[in-house]
Amino acid sequence: MTGKGGLPISTVYGNLTGLNKQTVYDLERIYRRKVPPDQLITRELAAFLCEISASINRQIGVLITRGGTISHVIAGDASGLIIPALGSYPLGRKPMRGLRLVHTHLKNEPLSNDDLNDLAILRLDYMAAIGIKNGLPDKLYGAHLVPQPGVLPYEVSDGISLYALDLAFDSFVRGLEDEMERERLSKGDATREQAILVSVSNAPRYEQEDSLSELEELAYSADIIVLDKTMQRMKEINPKYLLGTGKARELVIEALGKGATLLVFDQNLSPSQSRSITELTELKVIDRTQLILDIFARRAHSRDGKVQVELAQLKYRLPRLSGKGTAMSRLMGGIGGRGPGEMKLEIDKRRVRDRINLLEKELEKLSRARDERKRRRVKLGIPIVSIVGYTNAGKSTLLNNLTRSATAVEDKMFATLDTASRRLRFPHEREVIVTDTVGFIRDLPEDLSAAFKATLEELSDADLLLHVVDLSNDRFEQQIASVGNILSQLGLDSKPQLMAFNKIDLVDPGEAANVVAHYSNPDESYAHGAVALCAMDQSTFGPLLEAIGERLFTPRLLGTQSDIKLQSNE
Repeated sequence: MTGKGGLPISTVYGNLTGLNKQTVYDLERIYRRKVPPDQLITRELAAFLCEISASINRQIGVLITRGGTISHVIAGDASGLIIPALGSYPLGRKPMRGLRLVHTHLKNEPLSNDDLNDLAILRLDYMAAIGIKNGLPDKLYGAHLVPQPGVLPYEVSDGISLYALDLAFDSFVRGLEDEMERERLSKGDATREQAILVSVSNAPRYEQEDSLSELEELAYSADIIVLDKTMQRMKEINPKYLLGTGKARELVIEALGKGATLLVFDQNLSPSQSRSITELTELKVIDRTQLILDIFARRAHSRDGKVQVELAQLKYRLPRLSGKGTAMSRLMGGIGGRGPGEMKLEIDKRRVRDRINLLEKELEKLSRARDERKRRRVKLGIPIVSIVGYTNAGKSTLLNNLTRSATAVEDKMFATLDTASRRLRFPHEREVIVTDTVGFIRDLPEDLSAAFKATLEELSDADLLLHVVDLSNDRFEQQIASVGNILSQLGLDSKPQLMAFNKIDLVDPGEAANVVAHYSNPDESYAHGAVALCAMDQSTFGPLLEAIGERLFTPRLLGTQSDIKLQSNE
């Protein structure tokens, strides 16, 4: 580490309280030393560290780069030392940091649990402790990470005499890192984010499992490789880390060992929890809300959508911009930080609030434009059918095949974000406007729900809500309930509805018939009438079109079922 003119920076880190000027000066001089790349540490430097350490009765440590430069000199106390922030040597996507720590142990004892945790969490090249005996170096205790973590993510060596150490350090580290890289490449595309999904909850186990499975689908939609999922059930949620401190460290160590670049929490993290967890690791840490915001940011194409997503992003980020802002600054340019609202997060809160106010005014203008379009539709007297449903239920596919249009379709959650309207022609020169809307999801982030409220309010104009359900999904009943809750929150639960159970080609015909009968039972409060179909097969649309016609037009104008034809919206 050098300053202006290439001169060494002589900052001594750690506990300097009570040290005299000469000792501090001696510690500063360590920066002038170099260690040959093929050596862990020179005997001369080891002897010098032990001499100072014994004289002041404190542990002394040095961080050494692979080039042999001393990057940090650290003074501790009798029992340990604290490694400073290593921002100048970021881990990034590398399997190891490129720094090794060599420090003294006053009682000639092996590596402590704190030493091994630091090795694993900081991904150091090597952790070594030199035992002191009569003020001189004695045994050296070492540990290093392993390419394929088993029970432990590291391998610990027995203490040997420093003078018997025979380790070609540069070759050893290169070989270890190459093996780690090969192991990582075997798991997937190194250019994509690789995540560990985390759920910490006191909810019933089946609810937690369902929610975590849905989080995995969201991760897939965000083009994230899921390396593993972990579920922690807690009687009481830890207000600082969500899960216990020890479990949080274990999680970070496991994630780093598997080559993860991202931790995704199924539960929404408070600003303080987000900061606390990111202080444990350099991994990016996001929650369910940030993941959904990221997906929305990818899919927003219309001006309405872009404004709404940016507004939701900024409202989410605003309370998280305090302090150093490391939790948010790590996200720039990737998952959790992209989209139309991407901007430098080091800017002050005042500018963020100004931007929010500007976007809210623009949203009002866009809302007035929607009102104008609404008045024109009302004047024409054309009935409106709004397609609603859980995300990835097949709403856009149904719209395309009903109206012979070509809105974007993808087998991912929130593939459709922008509202699309198309015309569908019925017999006797009757038409309806069919509108596709953004998919619903349980626990829709509050900021996102508020931002999209204006768009969802267009559902109030609908003469009929066509609720599309993915019958092949094991959680379809919970998804129906989630959509019902959102419609209730919007005051639309009394709006005429028709349920369309989609993807019947993937389920037993008898099961589909039973579900349709169940949700059509007039004695049940949830009954709106139901039909079954396959959105990709137009031959299954007859019952749907007949049911729509019955609800929107008088019987004398309906014609027979065979008269109802799919016609182009052009």
